[in-house]
Order: sequence, then structure tokens, then C-alpha cells
Amino acid sequence: MRLLRAVVRYEVTMWRGLYRMITRRPTKLAPGDEAFAHAGPVKPIFAVFIILSAVEIPILDLIVSRVLPWSTVRHIALFAGIYGLVWMIGLLGALLTSPHVVGDAGIRIRNGTSVDVTIPWDAIASVRHRYRSLPSSRAVQAEREGERTVVSLGTGGQTAVDITLRRPLTLPLRKGPAEPVDEVRFYADDPKALVTRSREYAAA
Repeated sequence: MRLLRAVVRYEVTMWRGLYRMITRRPTKLAPGDEAFAHAGPVKPIFAVFIILSAVEIPILDLIVSRVLPWSTVRHIALFAGIYGLVWMIGLLGALLTSPHVVGDAGIRIRNGTSVDVTIPWDAIASVRHRYRSLPSSRAVQAEREGERTVVSLGTGGQTAVDITLRRPLTLPLRKGPAEPVDEVRFYADDPKALVTRSREYAAA
């Protein structure tokens, strides 16, 4: 059941991202909110896969039509290739149209279907910019630093913003640590602007 929910969630997110990208309708922002992109490190990877998939579809169709006499097999292979291409474009669209948001509610951190958490201002002690490389490309990674628990919500194996919390906070992450965390790290394409805007909100 959990696997089925995950598959459905990915499908819904993919089609929503594709629709928003085609119609140029990103997430609606409340007055005063500001969006910050975070897909920079993975856009080239998506571009390569999308181009390769687009080239592969007619080549595979030609091979199947010449080797196998069954049109059904050809149609299935063609459908699978086109669907895979649309799926990747949709996932890229989900990343591009679901940015981080800094606003009255706090700092909303997002990453496709994997992450969508909001950290309220009263839980934030400091926000600072620092690039870090992560040991893997997983979207959610937790580690212990002495007595502190740090969770990294990376993009392309990177983070660029560190949020130190006033108190340990339990985050609603599907694949995150069960215990409260003391620091949250995530990636933004323009971390300096995000940190500056966050400090302005925190001061206000």
C-alpha cells in the first residue's frame, strides 16, 4: 500500500508539474512571499536524459519495426518511450514550478515529491550561506554532529543554506529522521539572496 501511494504521488506530481510548466503557472504566492529556485544542479542532467530519450524513441521504433513482425510490440515500445520522455519532462517541471518560498509563515523548503516542509520564524535562530557537498544524491540525509542532529535536504548532492534552530524540531519528512533535528541544510540557486530575504523577515 505504501508503494502504491508513492507511485500515485509521483504520477500526480509529474502531471501537475508538466501542466504548470507548459501553462507557465508556478505555485501561487501570498502577498509578500518570495520564491527561490533550486533546480540548478539537476537541470543539465535532466536535459541530457530528455535529449537522449527523444533521440532513442525513433531509433528504437525503427529497430523494432525491422526486427519484429508484431505491430503490438512496436506500439508498446513506442508508448513506453514516449511516456518515459513525458515523465522526465514532468518531473523537471515539478522542480521548476515548486520553488522554495520565504514569507510570513517562515521558510518553505521543497524538492519535487520528496520534500515540502515549512520552518516557522519562531523556530529559527539563524540563517547563513555555506556551500556543502553531500555524500550521496539522496534528497533527505541525516547525520549526527556531536549532540546535534543535522538533516540535509539536498539538490544534486549539494546544500547552500544552513538554518540553525532555536530548539529541536521534528520535521514531517517521509524519509527523514524520526527524532527532532537541530539544524536544516538545503540548496538554493541564489542562496545569498535567500539568506538576505530571510534575515529581513526574521528582523521584522
